[in-house]
Amino acid sequence: MEFLQPATWPDALAAKAEHPDAVPIAGGTDIMVELNFDKRRPAVLLDLTRVAELEQWDRDNGHIRLGAGVSYTRIIEELAGELPGLAMASRTVGSPQIRNRGTVGGNLGSASPAGDAHPPLLTVDALVEAESAQRGRRQIPIGEFFTGVKRNALAADELISAVRIPVAPGPQQFAKVGTRNAMVIAVCSFGLGLDPGRRSVGTGIGSAAPTPRRATAAQELAAAELRWDDLAPLDPGLAERFGVLVAEAADPIDDVRGSAAYRRRALSVLARRTLSWAWDAYLRNG
Repeated sequence: MEFLQPATWPDALAAKAEHPDAVPIAGGTDIMVELNFDKRRPAVLLDLTRVAELEQWDRDNGHIRLGAGVSYTRIIEELAGELPGLAMASRTVGSPQIRNRGTVGGNLGSASPAGDAHPPLLTVDALVEAESAQRGRRQIPIGEFFTGVKRNALAADELISAVRIPVAPGPQQFAKVGTRNAMVIAVCSFGLGLDPGRRSVGTGIGSAAPTPRRATAAQELAAAELRWDDLAPLDPGLAERFGVLVAEAADPIDDVRGSAAYRRRALSVLARRTLSWAWDAYLRNG
């Protein structure tokens, strides 16, 4: 196995162009597990931990440009106010040691259906910045980024440089079900965000389909029937129908972590709860 360790972003892009089969590694919380269990043996590892640009974030016209190497711990500590949904999801990732190492960029690169960062990114229509040495930078809408189980829309010579995430326009929530309370891969997960200015609702489903996905019909129902102007309490019937539509949007399987039927049932419950929590927060804030 060849090991490459560029010190700058241009050097990293050049290395990826020269070795399209190179597997990027930053926190290593996914690839190192596969290596340790001999489930994967890439010909080339491309270590990005020395590329300082990837560990930076900044504000840009109502968005946070989150470098691909920013850790979950830093998201929790530095961005919980502006990206509350992503910060909630980050708190559920592994142990403190894993949160110190793991990154959203790595989560996107592995493209696991169970990635905890994916549902919050779907709720706000985040943009993934991909870059190659030859073609430069492009932005991929998060809804187009996942192309299959652990597959994404990156070209062979591209690396993820950052994610552009809108600052939360309203209350956001994230919840997941696992076999225990911590250090667990999600049986299913759900993210939700309210945008009172646009009268819209965003959703994100995790670990219940071949790729992370939105519950479009549920979004449209809630956006149309929530009492945005008179600040009325959430109608239990609306919450129930919202949960049903979220469950119908999923396409789960039976596996060692849970059955398809259980995942649908759990998603329905998570959807009702997160909608209720987010709406209560909206009412509190007037």
